[in-house]
Amino acid sequence: MHRGRPTVIAIVMFAVLAAFGAYAQEHGHTVSLPDSLKWVEPAPLPGASMAIVQGDPGKDGLFVYRLRMPAGYRIPPHLHKASENVTVLSGVFFIGLGEKFDQAKGQQLPTGGFVSVPPNHPHYAWAGGAETIVQVHGMGPTDLRFVNPEDDPRKKK
Repeated sequence: MHRGRPTVIAIVMFAVLAAFGAYAQEHGHTVSLPDSLKWVEPAPLPGASMAIVQGDPGKDGLFVYRLRMPAGYRIPPHLHKASENVTVLSGVFFIGLGEKFDQAKGQQLPTGGFVSVPPNHPHYAWAGGAETIVQVHGMGPTDLRFVNPEDDPRKKK
């Protein structure tokens, strides 16, 4: 067995990935690596942090962002004017449909789980027992409106 072969393969793979990243940026593609994301705190939801991967959720066009929530984080019933497509990247994410927060009616989405919520469809969500990261994508512009304005954590001090 050649001991140097895995090292050479790793170096070649790294060079290919680096070259692809440079090519993609030069030709209008977006390449985003986890270590290059800029997490913003507070996010639009206080207590969570957010990183924009591509686009701008408030403008026309494709947007992709990630939301990082601590264990047990809750998002009260809300709606968006655009479809919301959510993929669980780490942790466990729960989602429920309707205007009232009811954990008994929520569905558990493990890492790799996906949910798509149509525009103006009330829903709520919460993180499981560990930090959870979800990736959200859609076509903007979108917004965040709470069913009960008093539940809006952005207005609480």
